[in-house]
Amino acid sequence: MTASAKVTLSPDGQRLTLDLDARPREFAALWLRERAPDAETLDPRTGQRLIEAAELPLDLAVEHAELDGEALALRFSDGHAVRFPVADLLAEDKPRESVAPERELWDAGLVEPPRADFAAALDDDAALLAMLEGLHRVGFVLVSGVPTDEDGMQALIERIGPLRRTNWGGIADVKSVANAYDLTMTQRGLEPHTDNPYRDPIPGYIWLHCLTNAADGGDNTLVDGYRAAEVLRERDPAAFDCLTRVSPGFRYRDETTWLESEGPLIELDSQGRVSRVRYNNRTERVDALPPEELARYYAARRAFYALITSDELTVHLKLEPGQMLIMDNYRLFHGRRAYELAGGVRHLRQGYVDRDSTASRRLVLRRELRRQQAESRLEETA
Repeated sequence: MTASAKVTLSPDGQRLTLDLDARPREFAALWLRERAPDAETLDPRTGQRLIEAAELPLDLAVEHAELDGEALALRFSDGHAVRFPVADLLAEDKPRESVAPERELWDAGLVEPPRADFAAALDDDAALLAMLEGLHRVGFVLVSGVPTDEDGMQALIERIGPLRRTNWGGIADVKSVANAYDLTMTQRGLEPHTDNPYRDPIPGYIWLHCLTNAADGGDNTLVDGYRAAEVLRERDPAAFDCLTRVSPGFRYRDETTWLESEGPLIELDSQGRVSRVRYNNRTERVDALPPEELARYYAARRAFYALITSDELTVHLKLEPGQMLIMDNYRLFHGRRAYELAGGVRHLRQGYVDRDSTASRRLVLRRELRRQQAESRLEETA
């Protein structure tokens, strides 16, 4: 803590300003009270709140505040006293960003995608964490050494979270079949798209495992949807705004299934950051909006499509047997070139894992490995 650090209260005590290094940060008294890090307010084991926050008085104030070492000592008008670690308060003061934190945007110039080894990720927590961190940061990871049997990726899925089952089952084939129930099961090329926007919730991560890929063509295309959205925001703000406001519907139907949902092609979080993209030409159904609004939407969609199909943003790769792509379905547009079976068989397998279980596994592993590293450093200095 610097000597110049100071804390001040507003005249009514309902605002507290913490000034460190000439950078003031303001906190509401009511927010501080309901977040008080003590056993009366938060359960020590779960971190869940024990008091009913909605019953706190709306005019609650901080009556006394002082910096004490690395903590901020507070006394509130309801009589509660608590010590806040200053580091915890600073962690809450996050800078505004255009996309969610810890992401790296990329385009066709991406030199080296995140890579992982299947056996290492299966057996070693540090390797698994590195794989999940790369997936979180870049939006996809290329995994090698996956067994080339039909359920070869299942063991690694089980290290992360349950397989998401759909009307197509668990792990499903991606190969050309007669009477295909979906265009992925044909030889045609596929435009850049996100999967299953007609579901609620939309599957979080796509696992695409290559068993054999000897057909002519069939290369995968990958586009960073966050990057595409940011480029659109920079170059055509009106189109960007339109695609964040208009929510087309998406629909999938067959003899046994009827799925419908809706959402904007570019979705923002509460801070205005890009948090999700959608694009699925095959299943999109736009409502009969007023003609002027439809005209704006169609022009904006066309501008976005031009970006996500451009050489500027597209990475190409062809999976080899034993390789697997794990892709963030909230971020990545993926597609493929058409292929011909004259050159050989193209057989991939695909499954889904939800976003919450994947994020949970990454964050728990990060916490545990940091704890182990801290304990190891203490042992070395003892």
